[in-house]
Amino acid sequence: MDGLLPPGWPGDLLAGLQQAQLALRAALHALGLAPDLHGQPAWPFAWRIAGEMLALDAGHARRVAASLACLALAVLALALALFWRRARPALGALALAALLLAPWPQAGLLLAPATPTSFHASPSGFTAEGIVRGQHLYAQQCLRCHGADGRGEGPQASALGMWPPTLNGSLLWKRMEGELFWRVRHGLAGRDGRPTMPGLGGQPSDVQVWELLDFLQAQAAGQTLRESGAWAQPVRLPDGPVRCLRGNRRTARSLAGQRVRLEVPLAGAPAPADDPRLVTLQLALPLPLSGAPPAPPGPDCEMAGAAARAALALVLGVALDALPGHQVMVDRQGWLRAVGRPGRAGWSEDDLVCRSEARPAPGVAAPAADGLDGLIRRMDAEPVRPVRGGFAH
Repeated sequence: MDGLLPPGWPGDLLAGLQQAQLALRAALHALGLAPDLHGQPAWPFAWRIAGEMLALDAGHARRVAASLACLALAVLALALALFWRRARPALGALALAALLLAPWPQAGLLLAPATPTSFHASPSGFTAEGIVRGQHLYAQQCLRCHGADGRGEGPQASALGMWPPTLNGSLLWKRMEGELFWRVRHGLAGRDGRPTMPGLGGQPSDVQVWELLDFLQAQAAGQTLRESGAWAQPVRLPDGPVRCLRGNRRTARSLAGQRVRLEVPLAGAPAPADDPRLVTLQLALPLPLSGAPPAPPGPDCEMAGAAARAALALVLGVALDALPGHQVMVDRQGWLRAVGRPGRAGWSEDDLVCRSEARPAPGVAAPAADGLDGLIRRMDAEPVRPVRGGFAH
């Protein structure tokens, strides 16, 4: 699926290059050469490694890996030459040969334009409350051009010099989140220098901009699920306060490490049965007009609030009144993986709508006890490892 780190060595290469760039930024920040900007160390260069090209082109990734190996060999040979005087001519020749024979990639494929916030990470936490606040900011600042559904068909779109792109495809995942932040804050310009999208400027806070991006991600996830029947890019369970039967208050994010079944109950429907294989998290419905007391929480935990319902409806791509009866399966890392529709009994592997390119370990698996058991085994054996801009996120 799109938005996933390639399995095997290409993914390891991408992860290594990402860590190297982050380490370089941290070192420059410690030396005072990368000042804080919008609350995080700035990237002081105009270019960065184009991780998106490495993820797309395996041949390009092999050339980069081979070039790095040749460069490492040359550095090692030169380091040895400093201490091994008798072998300096041979080691120098080896270093030169490694550099000359390296299949250096094209600079246009290796590097991509960067912004000062390219490597910024969102501090918002992808919370339900933040997503709803981001939706309000979108309605105020972005809807007139990008449209209510993010397709770029707002009432003022035709008056722009360039038609706005749809925000519901892979665009949000092809760009690093720090670069999306920069473009929302400062706007975009065409090759001729003319503005093609105005920036929000300094009026909204940094947190508000990050929450706007959270809303765009939630909306794009729901649109792709509705149109294609799958989450083309992984999306997390929106975070929010959770009340558990044992009395301890926590957040949905604190359930990470456990499989979670999130259920939106139908009015009057019985609570789902306990299942030792997962935690059942019930999304509380609003109080009925009669003022009757709410139903007791499900067998494990309950998540309440209008924001939680609104955020889940967004990522599922359904209207609020169509939300009851839906179920969502969340893996141990907090990614939404499977959807159960209203009126459908039981689970099966066909309900997996966020799939992975990972391959399960070899061996003969025992037969699944039921459909839910098969789905759980598939989720555990094929975890998703999402990326943004080609790098692990």
